[in-house]
Parts: sequence; C-alpha cells; structure tokens
Amino acid sequence: MDAIATDFATEITHKVVIKNRLGLHARAAAKLAKAAGSFKSEVTLAKDELEVDARSILSLLSLGCAYNSQVVLKAAGVDAKDALRALLAIIEDGFGEE
Repeated sequence: MDAIATDFATEITHKVVIKNRLGLHARAAAKLAKAAGSFKSEVTLAKDELEVDARSILSLLSLGCAYNSQVVLKAAGVDAKDALRALLAIIEDGFGEE
C-alpha cells in the first residue's frame, strides 16, 4: 500500500483590539487585505456577529471597526500560523500609522 501525503490544515483564532485612532479605515483595510491575500489559508475577521473574508477591503470596511473595537482574527489552512502572526503584527502595530 502506498503512503498518501496529506497537508493537515490548522485553524487558529485570536482576539485583538484595533489600536489605531482612525480604526479600520480604507488604507488600513487595504494593508490588511493585501497581507491576507499573500497566504494560502482562509483568513477572516469578525466583529460582533459578522465575520468577513480578510482579503476583501470592502468586507473589512463593512465591519465598522472603530478605535478600541475588539475583533477576532481567524486563519484556517496550511500556513494559518504564519498568516495569523503576520496579520496580528499589522493590527498591533496600528497599521503602521501610529
């Protein structure tokens, strides 16, 4: 019997606070979406009951994340840990604006 190679997908979630004063506005959403698009994993951002694809600028803006909003970042896939780490760094750095 031949061995079958399988990539085991991982799903990770992390709560984070939007720290920059302008919140998740267009420029910040574009930066986050571009970073999310560089990974194979599915990456989502959720606020309250709404969860959106982090690769979509318009979807991110629809969350209405103001300063001090608590959000949940979720990554699922083969590079989920790297994706989550990279996106958390962007958010925690205030999207490079502070």
